[in-house]
Amino acid sequence: MIGSRTCFFAACLLFVQAASSFAFAGGELPERSDVPDEFKWRLSDIYASDADWEREYETVRAEIPKLSALRGTLGKSASDLLACLRKNDEIAVLLGKLYVYANMKSHEDTANATYQAMANRAGTLAVAFSAAASFVTPEIIAIPEKKLRIFLYGSTAEDFADHRFNIEEILRTKAHVLSVAEETILARAGDMAGVPENAFSMLTNADMKFPSIRDEKGKKVELTEERYIKYISSRNREVRKAAFEALYATYGKNLNTLGATFNGMLKTSRFYADARRYESDLAAALDGPNIPLSVYANLVDTIESNLKPLHRYMALRKKALGVGKLHMYDVYVPLVKSPYREVSWEEAKKIALSALRPLGDDYMKQFERGLESGWIDVYPNRGKRGGAYSWGSYGTHPYILLNFNGEFNDIMTLVHEMGHSMHSYYSRKNQPYPTSDYTMFCAEVASTTNEELTLNYLLDGETDRKKRIYLLNQRLERIRSTIYRQTMFASFERAVHERNRRGEDTTAEELGRMWKALNAKYFGPGVVIDDGIAMEWARIPHFYTPFYVYVYATSYSAAASLAKGILAEGTPAVERYIRYLSSGSSKNSIELLREAGVDMSTPKPILDAIGLFDETLDEMERLLEE
Repeated sequence: MIGSRTCFFAACLLFVQAASSFAFAGGELPERSDVPDEFKWRLSDIYASDADWEREYETVRAEIPKLSALRGTLGKSASDLLACLRKNDEIAVLLGKLYVYANMKSHEDTANATYQAMANRAGTLAVAFSAAASFVTPEIIAIPEKKLRIFLYGSTAEDFADHRFNIEEILRTKAHVLSVAEETILARAGDMAGVPENAFSMLTNADMKFPSIRDEKGKKVELTEERYIKYISSRNREVRKAAFEALYATYGKNLNTLGATFNGMLKTSRFYADARRYESDLAAALDGPNIPLSVYANLVDTIESNLKPLHRYMALRKKALGVGKLHMYDVYVPLVKSPYREVSWEEAKKIALSALRPLGDDYMKQFERGLESGWIDVYPNRGKRGGAYSWGSYGTHPYILLNFNGEFNDIMTLVHEMGHSMHSYYSRKNQPYPTSDYTMFCAEVASTTNEELTLNYLLDGETDRKKRIYLLNQRLERIRSTIYRQTMFASFERAVHERNRRGEDTTAEELGRMWKALNAKYFGPGVVIDDGIAMEWARIPHFYTPFYVYVYATSYSAAASLAKGILAEGTPAVERYIRYLSSGSSKNSIELLREAGVDMSTPKPILDAIGLFDETLDEMERLLEE
């Protein structure tokens, strides 16, 4: 199968097929009702109707008190503890389906009040469930450890097989578990804790309106977050400058509100870290997945000690673009004009299927099924949530939200999100509910491995100079935007949360100053740090899940190593990789990755990724000189 990769290359990248019958390239966004069903995800696979959702909602609401009724019983016997754990899992599985259905329906059109209300109700029910279940962890900790280990490893060991790892994790973190009453209070605070992110999402997805700009043909087009990447990558410098200024001017008009939502997140993060007796917000975030603080420090320190390759890339970019000064709106445009025509949805699927064939028949069979079986919501429509994600819950197949615009990068978004979905598919198929999810640290590895395999596939055997330069530029941009950029985000997060903890200034103006300074540090003296970039911190939704973005950088490093092994070793590496995808959270994240073939407890994978960036830059410089 590896040998067939180059053969398919020419056929799928000529882009001479007819475009999809439904595609959007500028102009007004369509209404949801105008999008054909074949390009929508099939949420009816979860609930055939909203009425079915309502019935299950009532079922879950009735079941929650039954869990509460088990309070005080967990230490009596192994059977009592097991009964509680199983009831907890039963409710959680149903609640997960309720929650994802309501939220995904609301994401189809964020202005739809009906589904906003359902999503809010699901969130409130989740908080009620958390409050009802808040006694479980404290009561498990209250069981004498000797007695608990007899439950786990004695005559009832088989019964506890599904829950053993999680109970061991509870024992590991018991210093941060509070009393039953205190845990109940924290659980009930969940609704309030979600307000900053919800307010940010509604402001930026539903209420914030961007002005129109002129595209390359002089046509007036409505700017959106989804279209921004298209226009900031335009070969026409005036178009990308207009997009840059229009986007950040709009965010600037909402400076105070965005500052308030961000500070609400900071205060929420500190509240939970303090309540659980952690020394810092970062320590609280990393303790759950059992990631040493040294891993975070290794990443930031290693990258910030190796910024010269990025500065070198910016110098090459300035020269290749032929500009007197390199501005922030010049850093996304490809160094050469794309040699590819607009990509249709059918073409994107064909490329993905061919590029990922090294992952084996079983992987590809399920991958293809996902493409054609209602997993994906493909195109943008008015009011649809921006960006892309993979979601779903235990008991559902994975779902993917895309905003496909026919850009080359949309191919990479497809394989990225399908990587997440395949990870979820294998994990849910092979793991019981308690260990079926994977940690944030592991979450981006599968998606980025797919990206690396796709880029390797596209580069393999490509001899056309322009195409090769374009693809090498894609790799440079992937590493820049994933390793360098996300580490910059991680550095910013650490600094901001520390400032908040010390009671120092975290106003919107100060956040902007810090953000500009970091951009100057990372991009180097050869780039003009335009004033508008000071608002960029305000449009990063991942900041509302504190200390998440660093995993993009660690994951890229891990993925580059895994993809290299898969292509070099074949079956043995693929088998290790599929075992990794199938393991969920059944082991420590660092251990799972080590078994897959990469040790993230050391800086080596990060240094190897920087080395790949340097090698790619070397070839790019040679080709541009020809």
